[in-house]
Amino acid sequence: MENHKKRKVVLWSLWLLIVPAGLLTIYNFFPPVIMEPWNLVAYTLFFILMSFMPMNINGASTFLVQWVTVAVFLKYGIFVEILITQLAMFIVLYRSRTNEEQSLRIPFNSLMFFFVSLIAGLTYMLAGGEFNSLDLSNVLVFGLIFQVVSVLVNQIIYYLYDYSIGEHSKFLSLDAIWDFGLMFVIFPYAIALYLFEAYIGMAALVLLGVPFFTMTAVMKMYNNSEQINSDLKKAGLIGHDLADRLEIEEVLDQFVVKVADMFKVEYAYIIDYRDEQQQILRIYENNQLQPREIAPFSYNQGIVGKVITTGDSYIYDNKKQWKDLKIGKLPEDVQSIMATPIARNNKIEGVLLLASKKKYAFVKHQLQILEILSTYFAVSVEKAGYMQKIINKSERCGLTKLYNYRYLDESLESCIDEMKAGRLDQLSLVMMDIDYFKSVNDRYGHQSGNDILVQLADILRAEIGTEGTIARYGGEEFVVLLQNYSKERAMLLAENLRKRIEKYDFLIENDLAEDRQQQVIHITMSIGVSTAPDDSDEGMALIRNADRALYIGAKQAGRNKVAAYVK
Repeated sequence: MENHKKRKVVLWSLWLLIVPAGLLTIYNFFPPVIMEPWNLVAYTLFFILMSFMPMNINGASTFLVQWVTVAVFLKYGIFVEILITQLAMFIVLYRSRTNEEQSLRIPFNSLMFFFVSLIAGLTYMLAGGEFNSLDLSNVLVFGLIFQVVSVLVNQIIYYLYDYSIGEHSKFLSLDAIWDFGLMFVIFPYAIALYLFEAYIGMAALVLLGVPFFTMTAVMKMYNNSEQINSDLKKAGLIGHDLADRLEIEEVLDQFVVKVADMFKVEYAYIIDYRDEQQQILRIYENNQLQPREIAPFSYNQGIVGKVITTGDSYIYDNKKQWKDLKIGKLPEDVQSIMATPIARNNKIEGVLLLASKKKYAFVKHQLQILEILSTYFAVSVEKAGYMQKIINKSERCGLTKLYNYRYLDESLESCIDEMKAGRLDQLSLVMMDIDYFKSVNDRYGHQSGNDILVQLADILRAEIGTEGTIARYGGEEFVVLLQNYSKERAMLLAENLRKRIEKYDFLIENDLAEDRQQQVIHITMSIGVSTAPDDSDEGMALIRNADRALYIGAKQAGRNKVAAYVK
């Protein structure tokens, strides 16, 4: 920030010292001779119109005003050309979409154009060039010298400026090559305009200007259509990628990352709308997913609230356009914003908001592409939700919602493979069985037994958390798979579980009693532990070993015990 302020002070100080005094000096030494003032007025108006008609070349807006400034220089001299160029600078800065402050751009560009015009004009005169000449060879040779020196000095100043602020760019960059190429393309038009106007007057501007503006309009439409086609292809690829995702969380992550990359924005947010509130589901800032630590807020606040209440999409080109809206947690450096509703079955369920540090970062067709992407997203989320339900049904026990035997078997084999590959050091398996569970069912009824199984599953989830994989093995048997757990550590965990379950008050309704009152009962569990590779390096053997420890070491030893497999 300090360097930024210092650079601004230096640039404006140089501008005040050089440009006003320089213009006065040039006027005194090289006063313009204006024989036909109305022609100069026509040139100026034509030039202004040209400055408002950029062409898209090499992916960037390019203002092809050189053919006018060259013609003005050849006819009126260096002073008028400098004034025209300075006018070009202000129009181009107004039309250009960039994040850099105008307070920096204006003095730098004004100084640059001033020196480019001064050095190129002096070179032209020192080489022997004449103003208002109709000698074709003189106009071609010396006019080309003026044009080449202008482009060369322009590149040198840019290179030195970048070097002074620590950006070491190549002198012959792709942009520099394009500038030199455009110079040779435009130069014949400049000469034709100068000579044509000299012979037939202001009509030359119309005869040459109309084809140029027509060509510019056609090129602009062509480039817009090419860009739209390119964006549609990218959107299609994102849609296909989302369709392959089977989990909602994965769809959310992939979508926000890919959309931010496609539109080259620093910030992207997915906001959920439900229960009259906004809840931020994903925050993607400066190429990183950020934690969601923002509390829900009212549905009608800020830009997102406007999208929700109106159902429309919006583009804001700079902060002035949206500063009066209550935004919330957007970063301070945000300028441009693009937001669109996420709808499913004609109902708004959320908002996608993209934000950029640059002003004028978005164009209208991008908003239409974003609307298409939000549709892809909504469909993919719905599909992932259905798939998750199907997968859960195939992998989960319907009663306890724990994993089932099928999932446990696959996870066990996967862990054994990881261990054999050296990516996993140890694997412990804890098998648990409720003691005298048949007598519980006989005394209180099978529904009461189910209630106990559900409550027991809740205890296991609370105690194990993310430390292991919990599965209902069958009936009243449960298994916990613990990666990188030694036998001693697994035994300690199992003992803590046994004590917790022994003391827990299980609440049931006695289905076999006449009054069906709620009552508290207590149960105990016998537990067996086996560890790989100590006991075995095969999955089924690990289960058999834990089962053997459970029945021989715990059940036969009196139940309500933890036993380890012993070879």
